[in-house]
Amino acid sequence: MAQFSVHDAKTNLSKLIADALDGGDVVIARGSVPAVRLVPVTPRGKRHFGALKGKIAIDARFDEPLPEGELVGWNLT
Repeated sequence: MAQFSVHDAKTNLSKLIADALDGGDVVIARGSVPAVRLVPVTPRGKRHFGALKGKIAIDARFDEPLPEGELVGWNLT
């Protein structure tokens, strides 16, 4: 585990990022107390338009007005 002071981390941030991306364990400390660990972010998968097509159904009553009892709860009356 490589531990660096905040000052050293500021000075060598690009190198520390490269080390973390290569699987290194990078810890930034305040004084001699470890404060944070630098780790790579897991990339999100790509979104695909229409990926849920056919998996979600909307009830035929979706666009109908709400019953009077439910409208009271929404303060829409």
